[in-house]
Amino acid sequence: MPSINLLPWREVRRKDRQKTFNLRLLLAAIVGVVVLLGMWGLISDAVSNQQARNSYLQAQVAQMDKQIAEIKDLQQTRARLLARMQIIEQLQQSRPTEVHLFDQLVRTLPPGVYLTQVTQNGDKLQLQGVAESSARVSTYLRNIDNSLWMGDPNLEVVQKDPRVDFGVRAQQFNITAKIIDKADAAQNKRNGR
Repeated sequence: MPSINLLPWREVRRKDRQKTFNLRLLLAAIVGVVVLLGMWGLISDAVSNQQARNSYLQAQVAQMDKQIAEIKDLQQTRARLLARMQIIEQLQQSRPTEVHLFDQLVRTLPPGVYLTQVTQNGDKLQLQGVAESSARVSTYLRNIDNSLWMGDPNLEVVQKDPRVDFGVRAQQFNITAKIIDKADAAQNKRNGR
């Protein structure tokens, strides 16, 4: 006779499959959580590494900013020192020029011409004075032009001076001239500079 299994084998199989499914689902969930925790750990490590790099770079940038500020201060100090050195060099170079200039002012002055005011602005001279006649002013202009330390005379004003009692022909004059070193210019020209 044939045997008939009346046990609920389908339900047992269904329960086994449900157990296997739940077990696999649990296993997948555990693996998913482990993977997520691993990824979170890797990402947090990467973020902390990047933050450490950023803080290092910010510290280096701050240090470089300080160095740039120090360099700017040094450049400004250097520029001030160079300006002072140039002023000192100009003073050293103009020291003999002033002596020669005063000497030439006396040597170029013809008799009958008197200076009332001498003004220097850079390399320009402003000469004001009184002369006995216009001819004496002309002689003075020629003397300035032939001087080794003055040149390019320009007569701006010649007029009768009522204050000075040289006689009827007393003239008040105003001359501009340049301070030059013709001897040095000639030497440079000979040397080919």
